[in-house]
Amino acid sequence: MRRFNTGWGDGLLSVVAGHLDGGEEVKAATMREAREEVGIKVQADQLRVVGVMHRREGDERIDFFLTAQIWEGEVRNCEPQRCSELLWAELTNLPADLVPYVRQAIENSQRGIWFQSYGWVEAERESGLVKGQTGQSTA
Repeated sequence: MRRFNTGWGDGLLSVVAGHLDGGEEVKAATMREAREEVGIKVQADQLRVVGVMHRREGDERIDFFLTAQIWEGEVRNCEPQRCSELLWAELTNLPADLVPYVRQAIENSQRGIWFQSYGWVEAERESGLVKGQTGQSTA
């Protein structure tokens, strides 16, 4: 999904995503977002968590990455006011203009890395708390 008119990452590609509504379980949120954004119905038993990222880019987030191999319906752009295009990409040939942390999460999944802290060292360096360290931690 190419982000459009959202105020964050506009013009970049991302995946179906969103925030948890109050009292909402992760798989339920994924099912809701898939329906709202691309018009497909995914069953909870078809979802598999493939990664978790503790991310710091300005604010602090915990992202859950899920996949589904089976769904009902045809993928379509249900939010043209927030998404200018949909496209399929090969996991081994990701577009250059993919949101960086999403690229990292996909690459982690391909390498079997289930968890990553992302952006913490960089944020600390920018604030002056850490000097001379590079990279991101993975486990």
